Amino acid sequence: MSRKALCVLGPTGAGKTEASLALAEEFRGVVVNFDSRQVYRAIPVTTAQPSPEEQARFPHLLYGFLECSETVSAGAFAEMAAPVVQDIMAKGMTPILVGGTGLYLRALLDGLAPIPDVPESVRAKVFADWDELGGLAMHDALRQVDPDYAAKVHPNDRQRVTRALEVHAATGRSFTQWHAATAKVLDVPCLKMGIRMDKQVLDRRLALRIEAMLAAGALDEIRQAMRACPDASAPGLSGIGCAELAAHLRGEISLDEACALWLSNTKAYAKRQMTWFKKEPDVHWFGPGQAGALVALARKWLAE
Repeated sequence: MSRKALCVLGPTGAGKTEASLALAEEFRGVVVNFDSRQVYRAIPVTTAQPSPEEQARFPHLLYGFLECSETVSAGAFAEMAAPVVQDIMAKGMTPILVGGTGLYLRALLDGLAPIPDVPESVRAKVFADWDELGGLAMHDALRQVDPDYAAKVHPNDRQRVTRALEVHAATGRSFTQWHAATAKVLDVPCLKMGIRMDKQVLDRRLALRIEAMLAAGALDEIRQAMRACPDASAPGLSGIGCAELAAHLRGEISLDEACALWLSNTKAYAKRQMTWFKKEPDVHWFGPGQAGALVALARKWLAE
């Protein structure tokens, strides 16, 4: 087998697990998670991790290894995942990256600029300047210090303009200079295959999945996780599904309200994921239930 990796990406609930299992069966694969919620050990049901039966069929790595009180940044995840992928290939097996966290995937395949943390005082000053001066003036200020990046962002894009200005203010280096220093942690060819579907179809699937999670014990899972980690702001308990059920268990909302909020937040999250992945280059898109087509494309690509 050539030293290449396969990747299955897409919004939550689209059917990535089914596709990954088909690829693993065909290509002696090892499934490697890149979903930021599925790293938590105590909440496999609520975060839709592959079931024990699914994980027993083929090796699954980087699922459920973190405590709810812990967190892992995209950069730290990439540093962790890269040797895992390399070890899989060294054993003559095929790494199959699966998940929905676009920043984790980008950090792993493309690297992240090593930008240090920006002091809160600097960030607050830049935000205040935006409020006082407006987008056009701030974009002009960005053009003075980083013309290349300014040409890529719209003057109304507050998030990107202020981010670039705060980085320059804090470090004395432009966004362009920082990104030029980006180093890949995993330099291997990767075939990216996406799963997507009509929004109405996905919304129905997400509603049914929440019902299935509750039937599989999601509420009791969160109850036990809260006992082990009482901190309501813990990273592992702050995600969609976990936060809503935790609020219900604290007596803040009814179970019906929690489930309605869970579904609403999941739909919004799926929309954000698709917005991200639409900008991801070189993705081959498939509909649900097209695992055979993914396998066929992967077979051709791996043979090249």
